[in-house]
Amino acid sequence: MRRFSLAAMVAMLILVGCGDATSTTAPAGSPAKLTILTTVSPITNIVYNIGGEKVTVTGIVPEGVNSHTFEPAPSDARRVAQADLIFVNGLSLEEPTIKLAEANKKAETEIVTLGEQTITPAEYMYDFSFPQEAGSPNPHLWTNPIYALRYAEIVRDTLAKRDPANAEYYSQNYVAYKTRIEALDRAIKATIESIPPANRKLLTYHDSWAYFAPRYGMTVIGAIQPADFSEPSAREVADLITQLRQEQIPAIFGSEVFPSPILEQLSQEAGVKYIDQLRDDDLPGEPGQPNHSYIGLMVEDVRIMAENLGGNPALIATFDTTNIPGSDTAVQQQQ
Repeated sequence: MRRFSLAAMVAMLILVGCGDATSTTAPAGSPAKLTILTTVSPITNIVYNIGGEKVTVTGIVPEGVNSHTFEPAPSDARRVAQADLIFVNGLSLEEPTIKLAEANKKAETEIVTLGEQTITPAEYMYDFSFPQEAGSPNPHLWTNPIYALRYAEIVRDTLAKRDPANAEYYSQNYVAYKTRIEALDRAIKATIESIPPANRKLLTYHDSWAYFAPRYGMTVIGAIQPADFSEPSAREVADLITQLRQEQIPAIFGSEVFPSPILEQLSQEAGVKYIDQLRDDDLPGEPGQPNHSYIGLMVEDVRIMAENLGGNPALIATFDTTNIPGSDTAVQQQQ
C-alpha cells in the first residue's frame, strides 16, 4: 500500500490551516446536522441508513477505486477538519485516510473503527490476498450481512452519544434496518442453498468473500490478486488452472471495476465461464435509484452467483433494496 510523502502531508496541513474548520451551518431555527465523514461506499450507506436526515454524510473513497491503495487528496484534509465524526472500516483497509484524519481532525472528533469493534483477532480471516505473515487480516467484513448489522449498531450508538436529542430517531432507523438485514440474511441463505452443493465455490479476482462464504455454506477456493496487488506468477496461474479442472465449477468471478485478463485466461484454459460483474465496495445503480445501497450490492452479487453457479436467482432478485430513510441523493461519495 502506498504511503504519504512528507510534502503531501505538509500541503494538507497548510490547506486546513487556511480553511474554515467548522461544521456545516444549519439554517436559522433548525438544529445543526452532524457532519459525518466515511470511507468506502458500503460504510457510507450504512451510516446514512441510521443517520438519515439528521446527518450530512460524505464518503471520500470514490466508487470504482481500489480502496486498499487509495490515497486521499489534499482537498480531503478540509473535509476531515469539518467532520464531527469519522467512520472507517479499519483492519488496515484505509491506512492513508486514517493518517490524514489523525493529522487534521478536530480534537473532539472521534475516529470510529468499525471492523475492530465487530470481530476479535481470533475471528480474523487470512488468505491468499491477505496472508497472516503480512500481518493484516482480510478487512471485507461487510460482505457478511450480520457483520454489517453490527456496523449499523455501532453507528447507532455513536450517533446517539454524540447527538442525544436525536437518539430515538437513530434507534428507529436501526430497528427498521435490522429487520431488513435479517430478511436479507434469510434470502441469501435460501438462494445459496438453491445452488448445487458441488458448485458452492468461489474463485475471484480479489478475495472479498472470506466472511461471506462460511456463513452461507460456500468455499473460497482461490483468489487471483496477491497481497501486494501485483499479478500472480505463471506458476500460480498454472496451479489455479489445475485446481479449476479438478473442482469442476461452472464459473469464476471477476470485478466489474477491475477486469482481469488473468481470469479470462483461466476461464478459457479450464473451460469455465468468466463473469466480471461482482463488486465489493461499489454500489449498483446511481444515487437516488432504489438499488443504490449496501443491500442492493449484496442482492446483486448473490443474484449473479446463483445465476452462474446453477442456483435460482429469482429467490433474491426482487428483494427490497431501498434505503430506510429514503432516497440517498443528498449523500456525497467522492468521484
